[in-house]
Order: sequence, then C-alpha cells, then structure tokens
Amino acid sequence: MSEFASRTVAPPLPAAAEKLKFYGLWVLTAIVLLLLPKIFSSGGSLTTFSLIGISIIFALSYNILLGQTGMLSFGHAVYYGLGGFLVIHAINILGANKWPIPLPLVPLIGGLTGLTFAILLGWVSTQRSGTAFAMISLGVAELVASSALILRTFFGGEAGISANRTKLFRVFGWSFGPQIQIYYLVAAWTLIAVIAMYALTRTPLGRMCNAVRDNPERVQFVGYDPHVVRYLAFCFSGFFAGIAGALAAINFEIANSAYLGATQSGTVLFATYIGGVGFFIGPIVGAIFVTILSLGLSDLTPVWQLYFGLIFIAVVVFAPGGITGLLMMHRPLLKAGTLGKVLPSYAIALVPTLAMIAGLMLAIETIVHFTVNPGDDSHIKAFGIPFDAASPAIWAITAILLIGGYLVARKTWTMVGYAWDDATSVARAEEIAE
Repeated sequence: MSEFASRTVAPPLPAAAEKLKFYGLWVLTAIVLLLLPKIFSSGGSLTTFSLIGISIIFALSYNILLGQTGMLSFGHAVYYGLGGFLVIHAINILGANKWPIPLPLVPLIGGLTGLTFAILLGWVSTQRSGTAFAMISLGVAELVASSALILRTFFGGEAGISANRTKLFRVFGWSFGPQIQIYYLVAAWTLIAVIAMYALTRTPLGRMCNAVRDNPERVQFVGYDPHVVRYLAFCFSGFFAGIAGALAAINFEIANSAYLGATQSGTVLFATYIGGVGFFIGPIVGAIFVTILSLGLSDLTPVWQLYFGLIFIAVVVFAPGGITGLLMMHRPLLKAGTLGKVLPSYAIALVPTLAMIAGLMLAIETIVHFTVNPGDDSHIKAFGIPFDAASPAIWAITAILLIGGYLVARKTWTMVGYAWDDATSVARAEEIAE
C-alpha cells in the first residue's frame, strides 16, 4: 500500500533556489542583450547581432519540427519568406495611410502570416512523417518559390518589394532608422520568442510532440492522434518562422525571392543540426555558429558554401548530437573532476587534425581555382594568405599536410579514445560510490 502511495504522489515542486536560478538566467540574458551595444558599438557588430537574433528565432522554430516532433522539412523558408513579404506590404500600407501602429508590433503580422499558411498547408503536409513529409515540404517550397517569380504584383519579381520602416508611427521618438534601434527591436523579439518556444516545450503539447517523435504508435494507442499533434507543432513552427522573416524584412527593408529559396531552408537545417537537435539550446548555438561563419567565410573565400557542406557532413558523421551534444558529453566528466584526464590527449590530437584541415583547405582552393578560373593568374589569395597555386611546392605541402595529418590524427584520436574510457570509468565509479 505504501509503495502504491509513493508512486501516485505528485513530484515535489522545484525548490526556491532552482526557481531563482531559472529566472535569473533569463534576466541575465536580457541584461547581456542590453549591454552588447555598449561593448560592440560598430555598425557591423550591430548588424551581425541582429542577423544572429533572426537566425536564432528561425532555427528554434525549425527545431519545433525536427528536434521536438521528428519532422524533417526542406521547405521551412516558405513561412519565413511569406511572413517577410506580408510585413513589407504592411509597412507600405501603414506608412501610406498614417495608421498609428508602431514598428515593434509589425512582426506579429509576419507571425500571423506564417501561422495562416501553416494552417492552410499543414493539414495535408503532416498526414505522414519521415520521408513523405520531407518530400511534401520540398514540393510546397518549390511551388511557392516559383510563384515568387510569376506573381510579380505581390512578390515583385527578382527585384522584390522594398519599404521604408521610418515612415511608421513613432514610439518614444524612435524612428528605427539607426541600426542600434533595429538591434534592440530584434533583441526584444528574440528574447520573447525564445522564452515562448521554451515554454512550449514544457507544456503537455510539447511532451506529446516528443512522444510522437519517439513512438507515434504508442501515442495513438493511449488515445492521441499523432497527426493532430504534428499539425499543431507545424502551426506553431510556422508562426515563429513568420516572426523571423518579418524581422529580416524590417532589418533589410526589402523582401525578395531569396527569402523563399532552397538556400534559406538549407541554411536553417544546417544551423539546427550543427547546433544539435536534441537540446533546446542547440539551435541557438548553431544559429550563432552558422551566422558568424557565413559572414566570415564569405569575405575569405568564394567557395564558402562548400565548406558549409563539409562541416555539415563532418557533424553528421562524427558528431550526430551537434556542437551542443559534444559539449554535453563532457558534463559528467566535469562534475566528477576527471575532465583533466582527457584534455592533454585533446591537445595532442588537435595539432595533426588542424594540419589535415589546412591541407584540405589548400587542396580545395587550388583545385577550385584551376577548375573555375583555368586561364587566370595562378597567384591567388585564400583566407588572406597569398600563394602560387601552380607551384610544385604548394602541391607537396598540401599532400604532406593532408595525408600526413590524417595518418597521425588517426593514431592520436585513438589515444583520445583510451583517455576518454579511463575518465568515464573513474566518473562512473565515483558516481556509484556516492
């Protein structure tokens, strides 16, 4: 009887210290967002932060499908792009009619647009999960993307539709012309959206999404319809994707067909998966990583998208849990104090690994030069370093770094494996002893 009673008693409420820690984390995040422009005040930094905020909302909205509900979508840019287009039209209409609707409320129009189209397209799209859903999402994406070049009155053709955000009703004298004001607008919406999506994961619907992802047959057996759960998740995802698209349109004051393209859908997939779909913070990490990397690589090499593909392949093969998954793997070692047993082997393995990567990058830049520009001068610059792509010495260095680094890296990463096993064994023994 006592055993039955212990099983039916509700779990204890979180302690006051845990609540304080939880809410303190959000307050600290808000403070950091407020202080960032004080530390990094240049226009380029503010633009980068705004793009990161938009990417975070977009990646988290995508993770509602992929990470939470297990639905791989190749067309998530549809709701992002449509939200952006509707907001541009809304800004033009509001500005022309002098309606007293301030710019901070306009992203809601993008969110409602994404929600509306998710409601219309989602019921059929979510009938099946897995490959069927992925193919349907791809077909819808291609349909909408091609319509952007056909329906020129609404989408503006290749040039797109532009707007002037400073013509809207002003709040506290803010015209939202300076980039710092746009940064604070994006930061506020990012914090609101992140909190809302985190709260969604803690609701019964969020738990049912996880159940549908793991075992839809069991969910149906206990009386829930997996299709309805997928559909609701799809609608929430479309809503937040529309907000991200709206903020992007406000930031650039233009919406064009690129918002709806496959590149946009692929980028959010990269960000979410590279960051780690198994953790709520994973898409946030991935959005920051991908945004900074794309802005940096695009200035250093013309084939930066190729490196993105290689990074994505490397994550899928060697780190399916993403960057966040790799970091969380070390959490038990950190708690047990055995992380120091692994760090020296990491340092040793890092040297040949970096040499192999440098050789691979040198080989890519050289091959791309002779493939794309065979008649141009062989003296090129990649990642800020000038070299002669036709020099035999460069080819020899490339081969040594690539092949030699690979062979040495294999041996050193074997050492990492042994050190990892030892550290894990000690951590487990200490946990059992406690």
